[in-house]
Amino acid sequence: MAAPTIVSRADHPISRTRIDPDALRVLYRLRKFNHTAYLVGGGVRDLLLDRKPKDFDIGTSAHPHEVKRIFRNCWIIGRRFRLAHVKFGNKTIEVATFRRQVESPAPAPPDASPAARSAAVPPEAPAARPAAPPDVPAAEGGVARRAPVRRDNTFGTPEEDAFRRDFTINALFYDIATFAIIDYVGGMKDLRRRLIRCIGEPGERFHEDPVRMLRAVTFGARLGFRLDAPVREAIAEHHGLIAQAAPARLLEELYKILRGGLAARTFGSLSRRGLLQHLAPEVERRRNSRRLRRSLLALDAWRAGFDAAPHSLSNAILLGSLVVPVQEIDLAPRPREDRTPRLSLGDLPVPRRDIERLRQILLLQPRLVDPRLPARAARGILTRECFPDALTWLRIHGEDPDAVARWEDWAAQGPGQSRRRRPGRRRRGRRRRRPRTDEPQP
Repeated sequence: MAAPTIVSRADHPISRTRIDPDALRVLYRLRKFNHTAYLVGGGVRDLLLDRKPKDFDIGTSAHPHEVKRIFRNCWIIGRRFRLAHVKFGNKTIEVATFRRQVESPAPAPPDASPAARSAAVPPEAPAARPAAPPDVPAAEGGVARRAPVRRDNTFGTPEEDAFRRDFTINALFYDIATFAIIDYVGGMKDLRRRLIRCIGEPGERFHEDPVRMLRAVTFGARLGFRLDAPVREAIAEHHGLIAQAAPARLLEELYKILRGGLAARTFGSLSRRGLLQHLAPEVERRRNSRRLRRSLLALDAWRAGFDAAPHSLSNAILLGSLVVPVQEIDLAPRPREDRTPRLSLGDLPVPRRDIERLRQILLLQPRLVDPRLPARAARGILTRECFPDALTWLRIHGEDPDAVARWEDWAAQGPGQSRRRRPGRRRRGRRRRRPRTDEPQP
C-alpha cells in the first residue's frame, strides 16, 4: 500500500467554520461509533479553491445499514451502489461506504454467440487500483468493445476508494480528526497546476463510464482548468462512446450544466471536443448562432445573482434556454391523445411535462408584456400554475423591466389585490328576491 501525502492544517486553507454544520455532525457521530469518516470529493476540492461547495459528501468505513442504525433520519438508496442519505429538513448529506474499483468486463470476440458473450462477463472482479488496460480488439473507428460497469457494490479501503474515482482533484479526503488533507493520487499538485487529470489510463476509464468525458470538459470549463494531454487525446479518440451512456443520465448532466451558471462556456467546450454532436445535434448545428449564445449568456447572467441555483430555475426554463434559439416550438393546441413530441434534443428522453410547461411559459409571454391587459385577465394569470416559471423566463430572457416590476408587484399583493375599480363607482349589492304573489305574506 502506497503511503498517502498528508497535508497538515497549517498548509491548507480549509477551516471547519466553512463546512456545513450538519455535515460536521455526521462526521463526528460516525467517529463516535469507531468508524473512519472523511469529507470527500467535490466539497474538498471547492474548499481548497476558495469556492462555496454545492454539497458536502462523506466517505466512511461504515456499511450503509450501519449508517442507518446510527442515524434515525437516514434512508438507503441506489441500485448499482447503495448510498445512505441523512436528512436534515430539506438538506441531504450523502454518506457513501468506501469502495474499490471494479474491473470492466472482458470483451468478447465480435463474432461470438450471445451465450459466449454472457460467459465472458464476470459478476464482479475487485482490484485495488486501476491497472493498465489489456489488449482488446477494436470496433469501428478504433473504439474497443468493452461493456460499461453495471454493478459497483464492492466495499474497500480509503486508498482503494481514492483510486476508483474519476479525476485526481476529486479524490482528496479531509480528516475531521486531524484537520489534514489525505492525498493518494497527487490531487493537491494538480490543483496547483490547474489540471484535470484522470486516475488511471483515460481511455480505459472512459470505456468504463463514458460520462466521465462530459464531466472532464465540464470541470475544465467551470473551474478554468486545462485538460491533461492524455485526457484530451482520449476524448478525441473515443468521444463517440458518449452515445452509449444512459440517455436519462445525459439529460440530467445537461440540466446540471445549464443550471451551473457557465452554460455558454461549457457548451462551447463540448462542441470543440466533439461531444455536443452526440448529445444535442440540433444545438451543434446552430452552435455559432448569435441567438443561442445570447440566450445562454442571459441565463448565466441571471444565475450569477445567486449563490446556489434557485428553485425557480426549473427544468422547463433550462430546456427552453437551450432549444428555443435553435428550433421552432409548436405552440398550437393539440388533442390530449396526440403524443407527437413538440421538440427534439437528439435521442435524449425529454419529459413530456417539461415540454408542456415550456409551451405554457412561451404562450404567456405576450400577455405578460401587454400593458393594456385587463385586470380580470391579470388576476387569472396570477393563479395559473405556470405563472412563476413564466415570470422567471421574463426576468431572464425578456427585455421589458417595467413588465417584470409590474408583475412582481401584483404577485406580492396576491391575485385579489390586482382588481382595478373605476373611481366613483360603487359596487352593487345583491338584490333581495321578491316573494311570489301566491306565497303567503308574513
